[in-house]
Amino acid sequence: MVEMIRVSYGTAVAMGLRRGKMLARPTTAYLMTYWPGHCRNNCAFCVQARESRADLEKLSRVTWPAFELEEVLDALPKGNFSRICLQTIDYPGMVEDVLDLLEAFAPMNLPVSVSITPVGKETLREFKRRGVDYVGVGLDAASERVYRGVKDAIYSWDDMWEFTRDIIDVFGPKSAFVHLIVGLGETDMEMIETIARAYGMDAEVSLFAFTPVKGTRLENARPPSLERYRRIQLARYLLEKGLSSPEDFEFDENGNLIGLGVPKEKLVELIPLEVFTTHGCPGCNRPYYNERPKREPYNFPVKPEKSYVERVLESIL
Repeated sequence: MVEMIRVSYGTAVAMGLRRGKMLARPTTAYLMTYWPGHCRNNCAFCVQARESRADLEKLSRVTWPAFELEEVLDALPKGNFSRICLQTIDYPGMVEDVLDLLEAFAPMNLPVSVSITPVGKETLREFKRRGVDYVGVGLDAASERVYRGVKDAIYSWDDMWEFTRDIIDVFGPKSAFVHLIVGLGETDMEMIETIARAYGMDAEVSLFAFTPVKGTRLENARPPSLERYRRIQLARYLLEKGLSSPEDFEFDENGNLIGLGVPKEKLVELIPLEVFTTHGCPGCNRPYYNERPKREPYNFPVKPEKSYVERVLESIL
């Protein structure tokens, strides 16, 4: 039986398990399976990677202290969350731990999202029976070329796409959230082609910005510029809504996105403020997961001002 679980710092503060100030309160309870060692996979950007030298209490920039499960279950109602999001690392017995945790969460009567490495359809069906309605797919890399370079994983590029299809088969359209990290060495063209592939199979896409963390293989790499990230956010929205196709976008000779295929004045009318907020499962705002609190966030946890879209379009197009 699971005895310990990790809790993101903001979630722990919202539940009263830690004292601290929050610039944005998490609307989802972000939890993670507890394992005293490293993940079996060796992703170059991940704190939990097999060869990482970083603090195991972290995932991206966020600290995830460990608590006794019973203490967390007692405190969860105090957070007034709309959802539980369970992150996992890959280790022997991980699936059994997830099933135990789903059973423990059941009395909370909250929908549950699980981000997990590929599992079989029967396991997915069991997740569904235990309250899971969305599954996150850590594809991360936007092309097979980049995947081979940064995802030293048990699972191949094709395995991840097959897993995405299995999720949709079990849970239905829009139930698989394909996680993509901007800034791992992909071109904009590769990113947009992969976003389009995900939407083409009725999956959803959640964007993250690469965050260099000391102790990981990519600790000295640079994060993407905010301007580049904003262009990818706009492209993702246009692809999601069927307002553009990959053929409509304009790229330079290096695969950099230089045109969205829609006139700027029309974009001001088309683009809602939500484009620049966290795009995840219902109830997810993921505050400051991959950004520094004193800087403009890559993904806003709440909608920005109405004038923000026009200012962004002026600055990046």
